[in-house]
Amino acid sequence: MLSAPAPGLLPLLLGLLLLCRGAAGQYSSDLCNWKGSGLTHESHKKDVEQVYLRCSEGSIKWMYPTGALIVNLRPNTLSASYKHLTVCIKPFKDSAGANIYLEKTGELKLLVQDGDYSPNKVYCFGYDQGGLFIEATPQQDISRKITGFQYELINKGTASDLHTVSAPCRPCSDTEVLLAVCTSDFVVRGSIQDVTNEAEQQESVIDISANKLYRQKSKVFQPTEENGSWQGQIKTPLECGVRPGDGDFLFTGRMQFGEARLGCAPRFKDFQRMYKEAKDKGLNPCEIGPD
Repeated sequence: MLSAPAPGLLPLLLGLLLLCRGAAGQYSSDLCNWKGSGLTHESHKKDVEQVYLRCSEGSIKWMYPTGALIVNLRPNTLSASYKHLTVCIKPFKDSAGANIYLEKTGELKLLVQDGDYSPNKVYCFGYDQGGLFIEATPQQDISRKITGFQYELINKGTASDLHTVSAPCRPCSDTEVLLAVCTSDFVVRGSIQDVTNEAEQQESVIDISANKLYRQKSKVFQPTEENGSWQGQIKTPLECGVRPGDGDFLFTGRMQFGEARLGCAPRFKDFQRMYKEAKDKGLNPCEIGPD
């Protein structure tokens, strides 16, 4: 549902259109990260600043927010199909001083309201749904305000990304599991040792003991001194209701803002069945190696 523009927003949008039509103006360009200050704005000049970033992940930090920012995000590979991208942002702790909108063809949708301090909340939207328009809210003392967030561009064309972004608690189909094995940031066989529910964060932290490490892009799982196993933690939404249980699972998932997020996690015996069936038919998308 579209939110009504905040007071003073329409003039800023008109300024946006002027900027986009080639007016030489105030803009910033970097690869991944941007850090700036609203104090650089002058009353007689444009108060809409354009930020251009070409990276799959990074951050925005806007100190003393005044006026507005337009954040132009682009993937760092020319071959990427924009329509298959999901943008996720995670506001910094105590981020304040501005509303964050999605803007497309002059229509605005409120994404993050100033003062919304939901801890660790991640906001995701399709790349084709619009760009980020950040408008400072009226403040008596801007020196105490910093608006900031991390961002990631995710390829939503893979099963693991679709699962973790759109429906993290939904059981994966056989096809999604097999694709997750090929595309996830980590793939391990192991068991659940403990689950810690963090009500304030609305997350569950799963302690995993892994006896087989197929792949990991970061050091989520560390080797132990016993039995050649690995230990690691994976997070998932509290609403998924994960509990400790017996038996081995195949844990897959992706890294999001430096944290391991659970994707598809079938029981290992079920994975073995679906993997064998696909391999016998020549339909398995990749080889996972020996058990």
